[in-house]
Amino acid sequence: MPSSASSGPTALIVAHGSPSDPDGQERALADLAARAAAHLPGWQVSSATLACKGRLEEECARLGTPMIYPFFMAEGYFTRNVLAQKSADLGLTMLPPFGVDPALEDVAETVLRDRLRALGWEVAETDLLIAAHGSAVSKTSRNSAQRFAKEMMARCGFLSVATGYVEEPPFLADAARGLGAQSICLAHFALRSGHVEVDLPEAFEVARFRGPVLPPMIEWPETPGLIANSLLAAHASLPAGRPS
Repeated sequence: MPSSASSGPTALIVAHGSPSDPDGQERALADLAARAAAHLPGWQVSSATLACKGRLEEECARLGTPMIYPFFMAEGYFTRNVLAQKSADLGLTMLPPFGVDPALEDVAETVLRDRLRALGWEVAETDLLIAAHGSAVSKTSRNSAQRFAKEMMARCGFLSVATGYVEEPPFLADAARGLGAQSICLAHFALRSGHVEVDLPEAFEVARFRGPVLPPMIEWPETPGLIANSLLAAHASLPAGRPS
């Protein structure tokens, strides 16, 4: 494998991407990589989506031996099987996915509290809806979203916390239906996908949910710093002499 053009550490942020919009997702992820790199002087940070065939392998060849950072919300099929196997085949270190980073819970609590403060809402009088992907096959997405919801309830003390899913019950419209006028939705999605732009608005129209919806986490200003901190910690824990 060719060596990296830089003598410093390298990292590759990997997301699933969208077969229907591979270029748009690639651009969004490249922008995220650039923002993460701004927190990492001396590093090369690039990106690839699995939907763009061959992109991951090309970037690994260019970077040398990058650490693989999965920009996924759960430890599901694509992280445990597809990406883990690709990383192992290339002899690369893979980090846990973004969605299971404990520091994300700290950031989410701050984001929610700041948004409610701006709205003039009391947390104890507000319903929280966690909108997530879910899966008819695997329970990892559901379990990840439910853990996140329980943590937000424990930390913040909302009036109620509900979870709704795109691909399994309780579906989004059912979870959102009947929530009070003072409700807010946290979109438990990494990227701005068709689920965020189409499925969520359609479900909320059916449910007559009119509360504010937080953007997907790629758009949170704090996200690049979270990724950078994870990469720094992983790099510091590598055995002496092992490339990254």
